[in-house]
Amino acid sequence: MKTLLFRLALVVTSFIGLVPARAVEPFGPHPVHLVVPSVPGGVHDVVGRLWAERARAQFSSLVIDNHGGVGGYIGALDVARSKADGNTLLLGSTSTQVLVPAQMSHPRYDPARDFDAIGLFATSQTTIAVHPSVPAQNLTDLVAYVRANPGKVSYGSTGMGSVTHMAGESFRRMAGGLDIAHVPYKGVGQGIADLLAGQILMMTPNATPQIIQLHRGGRIRILAVLGNSRLSAAPEIPTSAEAGMPGLLVPMFFGIFVPAGTPVAVVRQLDAINQRVIADPSFQQTLIAGGFQPMPGMGPERTRQYVSEEITRWTPIIKSTGATMD
Repeated sequence: MKTLLFRLALVVTSFIGLVPARAVEPFGPHPVHLVVPSVPGGVHDVVGRLWAERARAQFSSLVIDNHGGVGGYIGALDVARSKADGNTLLLGSTSTQVLVPAQMSHPRYDPARDFDAIGLFATSQTTIAVHPSVPAQNLTDLVAYVRANPGKVSYGSTGMGSVTHMAGESFRRMAGGLDIAHVPYKGVGQGIADLLAGQILMMTPNATPQIIQLHRGGRIRILAVLGNSRLSAAPEIPTSAEAGMPGLLVPMFFGIFVPAGTPVAVVRQLDAINQRVIADPSFQQTLIAGGFQPMPGMGPERTRQYVSEEITRWTPIIKSTGATMD
């Protein structure tokens, strides 16, 4: 009898092992929500929708929720407080996982403690762009122009604490402390409008097709992309090192994160979805055409390590600038 029960238990255990998908299926009939922590039209929204278009077939329903505000903090906080079941995803970035929490004395989420990483899939390079009236062809020229015109130049960013804000502050500091004011906008649209009108003479936007098109049309001049390599979508634009400022590197990563405590099986399933999306050559070409750089092979562990390294790199810079979002 004991032998029979033992054999029966083995059969039941084997059967359970054959159907793990039903047991841990996080999606079921419920829609999965991808929280994009920005208003529509921003760089988060663009890359988030590109990812969602390719990932949507893996879900019964995938909905994009735009929760903008405070450099992405509001949307990230919403996800951190969500149920850890795989039905709420965050399009996390350098802003939400690194910069914004470091600028708060008492942030209401900890990017390492309150999120589980699924994986990164793209980076976007920030740029330094100027109005055509500025007689600068590279970053060295721009530094000289600012020094010769104290108080005349201000730069626009997509908001306090954003990666574009840090790009401007890094430029100012690496140049030895320029007399240049920061003008934060709620998004890229109004900032670009003011740059085109000459209301501001400099901006630090992420490289997007719109920004590249304005550069090629002569309406703005991109002096450099703040990365180690030129953009595949705009190889004529030099890197910061080529433009006279080696070490001025301000990439912005994008990836998928979930609330901490999400079951390991669910994390693995979402990781597999993300890896399938990023491995698609057509998706990679779409990213490149949009000014992004693909990041294949960045699973949960490598993503955790990468984010940790970015926190270590940026925190002392943020503290030294006195930037705060309290």
